[in-house]
Amino acid sequence: MSEVREFRIDVGGDAIADLKERLRRTRWPEAEMPDAAEAQPTSVRGEAASKDWGQGLPLSYAQELRDYWLEEYDWNARQDYYNRFPQGITEIDGLDIHFIHVRSPSPDAVPLLITHGWPGSVVEFHKVIEPLADPAAHGGDASDAFHVVCPSLPGYGFSAKPSSTGWGVGKIAEAWDVLMQRLGYERYFAQGGDWGAAVTTGIAVHNKGRCAGIHLNMPGAGPTKEARENPTERDQLAFDGGRHYNAWGAGYSKQQSTRPQTLGYGLVDSPMAQATWIIEKFWEWTDCNGHPENTLSREELLDNVMFYWLCGNGASSGRLYWESFNRAFGGEQPKVTLPTGCSIFPKEIVPTPRSWAEQRFGNIVYWNELDKGGHFAAFEQPDLFVTELRDCFRGMR
Repeated sequence: MSEVREFRIDVGGDAIADLKERLRRTRWPEAEMPDAAEAQPTSVRGEAASKDWGQGLPLSYAQELRDYWLEEYDWNARQDYYNRFPQGITEIDGLDIHFIHVRSPSPDAVPLLITHGWPGSVVEFHKVIEPLADPAAHGGDASDAFHVVCPSLPGYGFSAKPSSTGWGVGKIAEAWDVLMQRLGYERYFAQGGDWGAAVTTGIAVHNKGRCAGIHLNMPGAGPTKEARENPTERDQLAFDGGRHYNAWGAGYSKQQSTRPQTLGYGLVDSPMAQATWIIEKFWEWTDCNGHPENTLSREELLDNVMFYWLCGNGASSGRLYWESFNRAFGGEQPKVTLPTGCSIFPKEIVPTPRSWAEQRFGNIVYWNELDKGGHFAAFEQPDLFVTELRDCFRGMR
């Protein structure tokens, strides 16, 4: 059995000096065209394209981000902040996998595996890990405690980059099951959104006997025959979300699923290219009323970017789309029989109706549709996210 090695983030010196020099030398494009927002229809998510965001992240905001990143953002302090979580590295099928692993002090704790997606990272979970692991210290009941494991996807964060093909959703799901065994967990729960939802669903599909139940905040399921023929208002909301995404929000996905290598040259070379490529999606997919900093701090947004920039993950993170996109989200979708819980946040890209989910997930034991929050549920609404997981898994323990 491969060993589990302790890990601490330790990046500084030359890497940060290089980052600052690149930020100083940023070559800016011209500003977006006037009234660009008018070219984009009102989003089905309930808001018009914010002023100047209609062609992408506006120049004025990009320059504000650059100045803050260069002059005020303190990576050394942020590195110390994330190092407060115990972390490890272990080799699975030839690839080093980084993970956060926080054991609960509660004797009632059960293991919980949480997986992020793109353009997220384990940074998304920094506000929920401690309440999940030690609820008694955060206003909750010790009986709801979890041992929390948050791995970085291959080619993301401080996990290694695959050097050969094959590391798609299915293989990652199998690797995560190995990880949990290696940490000593023979029975666990799993949770995810975005790619994390696909990986978590993959764990349930494989159903090797160790995962006892799953929770998703982005369940992947297509429309029912009834929805196609005679959509309800709730069906129409999901249809509209999908149409808006395909028309205005899916360009990143097409590029990453077809030509991640070409894209990677710019993302790995320019910190502002990497930052704007990511942060635009935090504007588009969060419940932020027109600006990502209405929901997340500038520091948090850049923390997440740093988990891409420092290891040069622009191409390797996008390559997951190339490996998995059609297989994970297209064609015949395998059925899931494990107990499943779903929390649908209103500003999700496509807010899946329960009737759609029931076609694929045959044992839904928990379902809740919330009144605020978006795609990055744990990051945006940590208190609600923690409550959802406690409520969902309480009945599966």
